[in-house]
Amino acid sequence: MTAKDEVLTSSGYIQHHLTNAQMCTVDGSIAFNYACADAGFWTWHIDSLLFSVGLGVLFLFVFYKVGQKATTGVPGKLQCAVEMLMEFVSNAVKDSFHGRSPVIAPLALTIFVWILLMNTMDLIPVDFIPEAAKQILGVPYLKVVPTTDMNITFGLSLSVFALIVFYSIKIKGITGFVKELTLQPFNHWAFIPVNFILETIALIAKPISLSLRLFGNLYAGELIFILIALMPWWSQAALSVPWAIFHILVIVLQAFIFMMLTIVYLSMAHEDH
Repeated sequence: MTAKDEVLTSSGYIQHHLTNAQMCTVDGSIAFNYACADAGFWTWHIDSLLFSVGLGVLFLFVFYKVGQKATTGVPGKLQCAVEMLMEFVSNAVKDSFHGRSPVIAPLALTIFVWILLMNTMDLIPVDFIPEAAKQILGVPYLKVVPTTDMNITFGLSLSVFALIVFYSIKIKGITGFVKELTLQPFNHWAFIPVNFILETIALIAKPISLSLRLFGNLYAGELIFILIALMPWWSQAALSVPWAIFHILVIVLQAFIFMMLTIVYLSMAHEDH
């Protein structure tokens, strides 16, 4: 019996697949899912954390093993793929980043590969892993695409935001950073309040736009896969295969956009006016 058989309505099936496996503390004891409705802010989405951390470890393990076994001779297929990926990211950094930092290229590579891996989980059939987890582990809810969870996308974007502020202060100094917020775009003391409001909004908009763009595109794609799963079984392949092929473009593009915007924002943070 699948999750779809147990949930009688289409809306119930959709809601089931859009619900995270939640863990919280209620009255000093650990509770799960619906018991966490009144738990407030500190509710852990354990499925998003599990898959995001697991995919991050997978990325580090594969690249570490490739680095250990790298050869100057004829490379294997995996080494060739990793080298092509690193060259692609390196060229993107050289074209867009105008400062000097040993951190930006590894950061860009990490962001691109990690988000790409998380996005790729969207291509797994929607009932496959959740149903297996239910039958084997007794887990009632499980979302396998971390980037359809706003907590994950905001966490990524807030990390980038912290780096933007850090490098802005490091390169320009606190005085230079304050001047950037108060004396642009109108370089006159009378416009300091207006400049501060405009520049603060522009600064805060960076992490918000990063997170919502990634979340919105992947959430919409996941929702379409769920709607296709509600169709009769004989029509699902005809709909899901074309959408999956198109969605590959979305998966790669969203990882690339997040990486490129991170590089551009950090390049702006390194500019000392």
